[in-house]
This record gives sequence, C-alpha cells and structure tokens, in this order.
Amino acid sequence: YVCSTWGNNHFKTFDGDVYQFPGVCEYNFVSDCRDAYKEFSVHIQRALNSNGHPEIQYILMKIKDIAIYLKPNLVVVDGRIVKTPYYSSAVFIEANEIYTKIYAKLGMVLMWNQQDALMVELDNKFNNHTCGLCGDYNGIQIYNEFIKGGDYNSITFGNMQKISKPTAKCEDPDETQALPSCNEHRDECHRLLTSSAFADCRLRLNLEMYIQACMQDKCACSGKTDSFCLCSTISEYSRQCSHAGGRPGEWRTESFC
Repeated sequence: YVCSTWGNNHFKTFDGDVYQFPGVCEYNFVSDCRDAYKEFSVHIQRALNSNGHPEIQYILMKIKDIAIYLKPNLVVVDGRIVKTPYYSSAVFIEANEIYTKIYAKLGMVLMWNQQDALMVELDNKFNNHTCGLCGDYNGIQIYNEFIKGGDYNSITFGNMQKISKPTAKCEDPDETQALPSCNEHRDECHRLLTSSAFADCRLRLNLEMYIQACMQDKCACSGKTDSFCLCSTISEYSRQCSHAGGRPGEWRTESFC
C-alpha cells in the first residue's frame, strides 16, 4: 500500500483519497501513531522554488532510533553526512541523480525524486496505526480523515498535521478557500492520461482521480505551459502504474515533458 504526494500539492492517502493541501510548514507525512513505542515517522517541508512551484525542501525520518535527514543530493544519518549506498542493520539507502530510496527493515520503502514527488510504501502490519497527511491506513476511504461537505475539509486536515516548532515562520493555508472546478480542462487531461502509452494502466489505477488532479494543475497554472503544470501528475500516473505492475510506454517526447 502506497501513500504519495506530488506536483501541485497533491496527496493520495493509503486508503485512496486524493486531495490538495498547499501548506509550507513542516508536516507529519506519515508516522506510526500507537501510544507505546513508535517505530517510525516521516516529516516533510515544502516551499515554492524560483519558478513558483512547490517542491519538497527536506524530509526528516526516524526509523526506530535512527534519525535520517534528506535534501536533494544529501543524506545525513544521525547528524553525519553519509555516502550512498548506505547500509545499517535497520536501513538501506541508495541514491542517484534522480531518486533517493530508503528501505527500512521494519516494513517501509520511501522513494523521493528529490523534487516534488514522494512515495511511501508500508507493510500492512501498520494497518490502522498510522497518522499524518497519509491518513490512518484503515482501508476505508474518507473514514476519519475528511467528511466531505462538512466543516472539515482537506485544508483543515492538513493544518492539523503541522509539526509545531517555536522557530517556524509559516502561515497556515486558509481553510475557507474553495478550489475551482476546472472542468474546461477535463478533455485535455482525459486525452493525455488515456494515450496509448498508458494502455496497460487503465485497469490498474483509478483514472478519474488523476484526471481531477491534472485539471487542478491546469487551473493553477492558468495558461502557463511550463512542464511542471502538466507533467507532474502524468509522471505520478506513470509511477503508480509501474508500481501496480503495469508497463507504461514512452510518453515523454522531444516537445512534451
């Protein structure tokens, strides 16, 4: 089971809910939330890069008693910069120009593209034991996370996952802001995600969810055609398809992404 975040502040919980949360504080992405000994936690901090696009600045993990700090092209374990591949009894870390991957023996794999996209796969022994932006992993969509149409929306939910730090200077996103409907972009997003390159993905993933994310991206980028606006959700669709055992074809071209 996979929880991911990508692109224009999109999140997909373990239970399959997809939402947007544009926070720029440090948040609990996913943690073991049992009262007794907590086995792991993953915190993330996003910020806007020079092009005005959200990127993950750093990831802070605890695996049992090991502290791991990740930035693009940098891995720090217990306060020391380490070379990859890095092995210890609890974790294996590998990194190249494109991805940082961490395998934790307790049943977790983390994969970060060192920019906008992070994916965490968790053993199902943690069912019902997690909290954070990834939800409670109880196998039921919406249950406990958001009540649609109620006062409790994805922004409220996201703000609740903030890690309070006395020195942090960051504003909570406004909970009263409604997202635009973006329907005028539906046809284009549908066309991109059902291209022949993704023929093997259709039955493996919930297409509608990615169409909605793509529509939100198009709205947010209001006419800008830089690759972030279109490519990040399509990249995520491709990654999730591979992860589900599909074989996406070559969808990038000279002129597209």
